[in-house]
Amino acid sequence: MNPFLDLLLFLATLIYSYLEAFVKLFVPVKRKSVGGELVLITGAGHGVGRATAFEFAKRQSRLVLWDINKHGVEDTAAECERLGATVHAFVVDCSKREEICSAAEKVKKDIGDVSILVNNAGVITAADLLSTQDHQIERMFEVNILAHMWTTRAFLPTMMNNNHGHIVTVASAAGHFVTSFMVAYCSSKFAAVGFHKALTEELSTLGKDGIKTTCLCPVFINTGFVKNPSTRLGKVLEIEEVVEALMEGILTNQKMVFVPSHLSIALLSEMLFPERALAFLKKLTDTKFDAVVGQKSTQ
Repeated sequence: MNPFLDLLLFLATLIYSYLEAFVKLFVPVKRKSVGGELVLITGAGHGVGRATAFEFAKRQSRLVLWDINKHGVEDTAAECERLGATVHAFVVDCSKREEICSAAEKVKKDIGDVSILVNNAGVITAADLLSTQDHQIERMFEVNILAHMWTTRAFLPTMMNNNHGHIVTVASAAGHFVTSFMVAYCSSKFAAVGFHKALTEELSTLGKDGIKTTCLCPVFINTGFVKNPSTRLGKVLEIEEVVEALMEGILTNQKMVFVPSHLSIALLSEMLFPERALAFLKKLTDTKFDAVVGQKSTQ
C-alpha cells in the first residue's frame, strides 16, 4: 500500500481506539460465565492460588488443583468442595517437567479437557546475585517460567481445536520493574510477562480469537514469601484484593492486570522520563525487604 495511506489508516485506527476506550468508561462491562469450565490452578495450596480456587468454586467451576504441598492442596480442595465445587487435587512439583507432564496426562485421561489454565505457582529467593545459590536460580526459572510452558503445551492443543479457553499467567510487577536483590526473580518474571505477550500475539496470528489470555502483575503481596516488605509510596497488598482484580480480569478478558492499577502509568513513565528522574522516583519509593547480601555462593 501507499505509505501515506498506511499513515492515514493508522491514525484512523488510533482515533477509533481512543473513542472506543472512552465509550467503555460509561458502558457496563460484560462478564463471562465460568460455570462448568474445567479450571486447573497451579500453586493452589497457599496464597493467591488458594484464594483463586475459592472464587472459581463460588462460580460453579470444576477444579483441578496442583501444589507441591499435600496438606495445603488438600485443605484448599476441602474448602472448595464445601463451596459446592467438584475438585481433584494433585501433588505436583512444578519445578519438574516430568511431574507436570505426568499429572497433565492423568488430568486429560481421567477428568477431561482443561479450558482455563491458571499458571500461578511461583518461588522467590531475595538475595544479591552473587549470594544466590545456583539451585535457587534454577528453581526460580523452572517454576516461574518453564512450568508455564510445559502446562500450556499440555493443555493448549485441545483449546486450539475448540477455539475456546483461557490461559492465565500470574507474573509480578517485578516482570516490568526491576529491584535490587531480586535479579534472578525479576529475570524469571520478565520472562513470564514476555511469554504471555508472545503467546497472545501467536494466538492472534493463528486466528484463535476464542482463546483468551490474562497476565497478573501485582506489587508485594502479604503471603509471607518475601519477609518484611515495605514501601513509602503504596502499600503491601492483601491476597483478597489481588484475587478480586485477577478474577475481574479473567471474567472481562483483560490482557494485563496491574495491582494497583496505577502501575500502568508508572510503566509509561519509564519510557518517558530521563534516567536521573527515574532514579529519584525510585529513591522516593524506598522499597525494602529482608534479603541475603554479601554472602558468597557455595556452588
